Amino acid sequence: MNIVLIILGAYLFFGIALYFFQEKIIFQSKTLAQDYQFNFDQPFTEKNINYNATTCFNIVQFHTQQISKKGVVIYFHGNKENINHYAKYVVNFTKNGYDVWMPDYPTFGKSTGKISEEILYEESMEVYNLAKEKYQPQEIIIYGRSLGTGIAARLASIEPCKRLILETPYRNFNSLLKHYLWMYPVSWNEKYKIPTYQYLQNVKVPVTIFHGTNDELIPYKKTILLKNVLKDGDEFISIEKGKHNNLNDFDLYHQKLDSILSQ
Repeated sequence: MNIVLIILGAYLFFGIALYFFQEKIIFQSKTLAQDYQFNFDQPFTEKNINYNATTCFNIVQFHTQQISKKGVVIYFHGNKENINHYAKYVVNFTKNGYDVWMPDYPTFGKSTGKISEEILYEESMEVYNLAKEKYQPQEIIIYGRSLGTGIAARLASIEPCKRLILETPYRNFNSLLKHYLWMYPVSWNEKYKIPTYQYLQNVKVPVTIFHGTNDELIPYKKTILLKNVLKDGDEFISIEKGKHNNLNDFDLYHQKLDSILSQ
């Protein structure tokens, strides 16, 4: 009986901890001081959007050096660190004539405020509206990586753009959490839903999805279910032996991405 009580107590303890510390588990952010100076290999401008008294969205706007500028890629990054961690991928787009606008989520980098699903959506809208002041919708590509894929899909489902590109997306947060926390009733323990598959059903522009068959974080067998909601002309590109963080190392990824950006 004592062993049963210990096991039950541990089960309840970890279940409660998972609920209250979801943000710490999901969002592995690294904050930066407000006077921190970014240092990148290509030209950039830093922009702040003051959303309210406590929330400010920090954006780095990378500038293409190509003579013929095609537009902008709004890049929603993953759940780790901050823009410094993802800036190395910017060249994939700037070399093809696109500026890249990369926002940090609240608590990431120099962005401030409390993070929530709603504020992630609000930030994406603020960044899009700012981009719309400079670019036409047909010049705007929305790109999401990992965590950012659901945010990108939601934005593309309600705002006009040229194309939506998703790298290592999830079907929704619920199915992803169930994969890891199968022993818990995840539905009552979930603060973040982010139903990517629902948003994709309302995206009118072409969609391209990249996913590695050996993804150790977001299982390929779960993500491939997104094929069911893709429309004619959309692409699901499987990278054989690709993992969650190394698709940039594969020629197929670059061949397909360069082909898309050349259009």
